[in-house]
Amino acid sequence: MNPAARVVHPIEQESFRRLRARLDTSHLPPLTREVVERVIHSAADLEYATDLVMAEGDLVAAHAALHAGAPVVVDVEMVAAGITRRETVCRLKDARSGPGLTRSARAVRLAYEQVGPGALWVIGCAPTALEELLTLDASPALVIGLPVGFVGAAESKAALRESGLPAVSNVSEKGGSAVAAAALNALLYHPVSSEETS
Repeated sequence: MNPAARVVHPIEQESFRRLRARLDTSHLPPLTREVVERVIHSAADLEYATDLVMAEGDLVAAHAALHAGAPVVVDVEMVAAGITRRETVCRLKDARSGPGLTRSARAVRLAYEQVGPGALWVIGCAPTALEELLTLDASPALVIGLPVGFVGAAESKAALRESGLPAVSNVSEKGGSAVAAAALNALLYHPVSSEETS
């Protein structure tokens, strides 16, 4: 489906108008602005404007990979449910925990075996899924690492930033399935430029 053909509901239009009235995002590069605004919109939380960490160059490359058909892997079905215009891979139902490995971590291994390198990974629930991804040589197009929680979430996101992988993360313990899906949707909904298609 062509992202340019997306019909935006009047409630969503008004929501973004109000968001922009309360927060000036006009100074941000285009894709960074899309991600920041969509994450804030999904959580009604303006603090994400200073909490999110990303690089425009990483987003540009990930946007191109996504629209060229790169696989999208999610850690839980709740993230998948929020990604409205793209099939995703979630192996949590197939995974079993084992010694030293949580079910979420095992699901990451199974997903990597299925998709290989170059995927976009969207992790919004389990810090252990993000930690496991960082142990693999996954060569991701992008890691959206926004797991939520008081145990391991902030630490796993710090490890993601330290890894040097192309990523969207945040500094605090907050996050979750809705914001992780929103960050991916921002890239899905942003139009493909003529340079990317030529």
